[in-house]
Amino acid sequence: MTSRLFLVRHGPTHAKCMVGWSDLPADLSDTAALKRLSDYLPADALIVSSDLLRAVETASAIQGSRQRLPHIEALREIHFGAWELRTWAEVDAEDPERIRAYWETPGDVTPPGGESWNEVRNRVNAAIDGLITANQGCDLIVVGHFGQILTQIQRAALLTSEEAFSHRIDNLSVSEIVLGPEGWQTGAINHRP
Repeated sequence: MTSRLFLVRHGPTHAKCMVGWSDLPADLSDTAALKRLSDYLPADALIVSSDLLRAVETASAIQGSRQRLPHIEALREIHFGAWELRTWAEVDAEDPERIRAYWETPGDVTPPGGESWNEVRNRVNAAIDGLITANQGCDLIVVGHFGQILTQIQRAALLTSEEAFSHRIDNLSVSEIVLGPEGWQTGAINHRP
């Protein structure tokens, strides 16, 4: 059985800092972009989002007549802990080695009180696996976040963490992955309809 996933990044927050679990709203004023995105996505797909406002609002804006699944906390963005809502420059001035290691060699390094890349990946992988199992054979639109989307691109394309982080994931973009009989495959990445 084949499952297609359409991973949509939420609308912009316009924050110029690390935004993980903070519940900032999305700017959804670009209604033309939202319509193009909704029209591009399969009409019969199920739609789900993380429980953070920016993802929930974006999912609502592109839902149309699609069936909505309950929000999933495990689909949240990276938990930045003490770095939350701070700029790279602010954190770099205090803890340059840790922040560089976190972004340049993602893996087990954690922000103080936050989660490592490997922890994010394990959390999101489990949530996506649960969605696929519960909705076998259905196309799924998963509205979420930069880090959450990268975890699935990393898994589907068999990338290292560093390779995954080299991808750009724009707001209101869609990245496509498929789980079929031969395993994971990637389609369009960071597509802006």
